[in-house]
Amino acid sequence: MADDGPGTGTPHAPLGGLSTSGSETTLAEALTTLRKRKWVLILAVLIGFAYGYWKASSQPRLFEAYARIQVRSGSSNEYKVSASTGISDPQTKMMTEIAILQSDTLMLTVAREMNLANNPEFLGVKGKVPHASLDDPGVRQGTIHRLQSSLRIQLVPKTEIMRISYSSLSPKLSADIVNKVVSDYIQRSYETRFASTQRVSQWLSGQLDDLKAQVELSQEQMMDLQKRLGVLGFDPKDNQISSSLEDLSKASGTAKIARIVAESRYRMLSGMDPDSIDNSIETTPGTAPGEFSALRGQVAFARSNLAQLLTTYGANHPLVKAQSNELAELEKQLKAEQERLLTQARENFNAAKANEEQTTAALEKQKADAYKMRDDLIEYTIKQREFESSRTLYEGLLERLRTAGVQAGLESLEIDVVDQALLPAYPTLQPYSSIITTNVLFALIVGIVVAFVLDSLDTGLRSIAEIESVIELPSLAVIPKARRTAADQAANLSVAQRNISVLTQPKSQFAESFRSLRTSLLLSTTGQPPKFILFTSSTPSEGKTTTACNLACILAQGDVRVLLIDADLRRPNVHHRFGLSGKVGLSTVLSGGSTLEDSLQHVTEVPNLDILASGPVPPFPTEMLSSGAMTQLLERCGNLYTHVVVDSPPVLSVTDGVILARLADAVVLVVRHGKSSRQIVRRARDLLIRSGAPIAGLVLNAVDLNSPEYYGYYGYQGYSYSGVDSDSWQTKPPTGEKSQAEKIEKEEKREVR
Repeated sequence: MADDGPGTGTPHAPLGGLSTSGSETTLAEALTTLRKRKWVLILAVLIGFAYGYWKASSQPRLFEAYARIQVRSGSSNEYKVSASTGISDPQTKMMTEIAILQSDTLMLTVAREMNLANNPEFLGVKGKVPHASLDDPGVRQGTIHRLQSSLRIQLVPKTEIMRISYSSLSPKLSADIVNKVVSDYIQRSYETRFASTQRVSQWLSGQLDDLKAQVELSQEQMMDLQKRLGVLGFDPKDNQISSSLEDLSKASGTAKIARIVAESRYRMLSGMDPDSIDNSIETTPGTAPGEFSALRGQVAFARSNLAQLLTTYGANHPLVKAQSNELAELEKQLKAEQERLLTQARENFNAAKANEEQTTAALEKQKADAYKMRDDLIEYTIKQREFESSRTLYEGLLERLRTAGVQAGLESLEIDVVDQALLPAYPTLQPYSSIITTNVLFALIVGIVVAFVLDSLDTGLRSIAEIESVIELPSLAVIPKARRTAADQAANLSVAQRNISVLTQPKSQFAESFRSLRTSLLLSTTGQPPKFILFTSSTPSEGKTTTACNLACILAQGDVRVLLIDADLRRPNVHHRFGLSGKVGLSTVLSGGSTLEDSLQHVTEVPNLDILASGPVPPFPTEMLSSGAMTQLLERCGNLYTHVVVDSPPVLSVTDGVILARLADAVVLVVRHGKSSRQIVRRARDLLIRSGAPIAGLVLNAVDLNSPEYYGYYGYQGYSYSGVDSDSWQTKPPTGEKSQAEKIEKEEKREVR
């Protein structure tokens, strides 16, 4: 099988996709956790059983006395002040009464009347007790608490009956306390209800006095408004103001029209030619219609005569002068008549204007009175409503006040005693089975909680799913614990057979797990199987040397040559497993003290396996492993062998493993079941990834297959190998044109036939 040198294989990248959702809490995971912590559950159950048995055996002999009372919903509801004063929901009413029965006030009343603070039977002591007073807060609180803790009140289903019981060491004390609680409860119910009704009555009486005064005041105010409005019991809208307002509105309109007419006549006369006055306007009533016209005719006639006389006699003739005087007189009269007509028109206009102003003023005043009357009507309506409302409320409260006294005497009849408490004949003991069962169940629940808490605090890696989730690497195989038998330690066996279990137990689950590891490794790289396989771990004692030795033997059982190199130059162990010499080995080859051929050792039980021990421990192992001689040695070994298995130191202890990991084709990280923590394994993975190591996956070592996490992990654990010779394990797979995967598949089929 050709090889290009160490480290040429294509490594697998960290397969984060293979991680499972470890955070999901399923029922199967919970059952697995409980099976893993079964001893915690068993111990919890045993403790719960022991405690329950002790508690059942030591329970006190208590005597329980009980009484029954009926709390009726109220036969006197029809007399109540208000229908809503009671509690409408019967269940709520009964729960309220139970709270009253358990109240501190009622318990204190019972304790005072029975002097329980100084009663030895109540306190559970023998002999006399020092005198104590309930006025002391500590004594009062302790007595009430003791009384409430032993008092039980229960509702009889679908009834109005309550069962009141009390348990104590004395049967008489139990009966006396129950009867006293019932009697004090009935007395309290009567007194509180009576006092409540009396308080309501007193409050109503005070309210009635205020309402009566308010009704009287409202009535007086309404009567005053009626007088002011001028109404006497009829419709306040029908009154004198409304009628006057209507008449004044009509008179105002008439006056306005008269004023407009007079003003128009005056303006026309004052601006008209005197010659056309008589033809343009009607004369004023009371004046002769033709007087102004007659004067104008006389003036015209006089002027005509004057003109003739002037023509006949001249200007100085006495007739002419007489006619001139007459004409002047007539013109004077005409002018006076004209002035009189204008004056008369102006006076008529002023009179009409004054009439209009007075009528309008009277109308506005009447309107103001009407507006005031409207406001008074609104106030009157409001006062009337207040009066009616106050009167209705007053009459209603007065009627209810008369029934309050009747109700106060009827409320006390709602509680009846059905059964009084009698002396109990036998003590009340809780069954042993119920006490033990309760304590066992409680202890089991506590044990389950403790189991889950311990599991959450456990940082060890125990399951494949958990490891893959934390490390984000695929799991190559699960290696069970090697179970050594007496035959393994027989004297006729060699050292290799006693230490390498796959040689003496080829049909065991242990050997099958290494065959699974071989298959996973050969298929872990693409192109060709890995040649250089390096095993390392996070910390020492995780089983990397055991895994490397057994896998080398399994690989050598085929038609291949395998070399196992012990590269742990600080704590070498491979040569002890095979019973070989450690005087020469890897350190002597690298230092030039010996050749590779002289340092190789052979194992008789596995002919195809050669071993290169570590040799003497050198002073500087890291420098030796990181030297060029180590790289050349691996290249030479790669040309001679099909597979080279390297056992290296832990990566977190020293850097030797990280250095060698870069030279390998596949690096296997060995994790011991339950030993390595999450942080340590994750740190080791990070170191390998940062160094560029081709990590193929991880191997979970030393697994107990009987643990809950791996129950039934190997489905072939009961598979029979009868009829197959042990020598068949050495059967060589076919060679030729078939691929390596086909060889492995056929070999596996032959092995499990």
